[in-house]
Amino acid sequence: MSKSQVKLGVLLPTRGLLLKDNRPNNADLILKLAQRVESANLDSVWVGDSLFAKPRLEPFTILAAIASVTEKVRLGTAVLLMALRHPVLLAQTIATVDLISNGRLVIAAGAGGAFNKEQQEEWKVSGVSQKSRASRLEEMIQVLKGLGTGEPFSFPGRHFNLSEITMRPAVAKGSGVPILLACHWRSNVGKTQAARASKLADGIISISDTPEEYMGLVSEVNSQMRLLGREVDDFESSMYLTVNINKDKALAQINAEEFLLGYYGANIWGDRWGPFGDSQEIRDRMLEYSEAGAKTLIIRFASLDPERQLDTFLNDIAPFI
Repeated sequence: MSKSQVKLGVLLPTRGLLLKDNRPNNADLILKLAQRVESANLDSVWVGDSLFAKPRLEPFTILAAIASVTEKVRLGTAVLLMALRHPVLLAQTIATVDLISNGRLVIAAGAGGAFNKEQQEEWKVSGVSQKSRASRLEEMIQVLKGLGTGEPFSFPGRHFNLSEITMRPAVAKGSGVPILLACHWRSNVGKTQAARASKLADGIISISDTPEEYMGLVSEVNSQMRLLGREVDDFESSMYLTVNINKDKALAQINAEEFLLGYYGANIWGDRWGPFGDSQEIRDRMLEYSEAGAKTLIIRFASLDPERQLDTFLNDIAPFI
């Protein structure tokens, strides 16, 4: 296979840090890994989000810290549970981190899950009805984009009603902080998610789709955007892969299962994760997603030894993508 033009990003282990040590002394590992990604000339680093269902470092705080020790790597959330927050407070946070990073922030967000007791409790303690999370997300995107201009902004919505609100600082770029929306083509709301992203977002992020399903998602989003008169070329299609790199495939599987069990309490998507195996297998899968339409590939290491995984990735995989 020929090399692709896909951008590469790495998910930093802001949850894995707590899986390894429930009371870490510092977050130096996260900063070190971010600097390593940047020095390898990869495109981006990403952090996840959860309150207590999947405990981890708060995303914007750690992204601000990463911004202070890097210069060019993009800084992203994958994915932000946007609807847990209030859009005015979130707009201020986003603009501040974007300013600190000189315009390197990108937000990948989703409606969020309510599949287990812990996730349901997150919505409850945040004072947000889990049933409203999708419609709340849609309004929040519009509010964030409006407030991000730094100009007076009004919004008459179902969840939020703003009148002539001016938020400063404005975001660094006139086009605003890019917002990517989570879409899962295989789900029963795949077309709804694709339509939402086509209308409101600057890109998509998928996690569990196969390359074939991902191709269908990209095709649907591009078709919808053309119908809306939106430009397709600048739309960012991203894919989030969970891998474990090891020449011993059985050991890769064991280590990945251990990580996923700690992370989620179960291997929730089975063989939709991965691949778990040698570098060639992972390179081939990444190229499949690139050929299916992914412009950005975000790699999460299903391992409690992310430093070794990153070194292998940078040496044996990234140069060939």
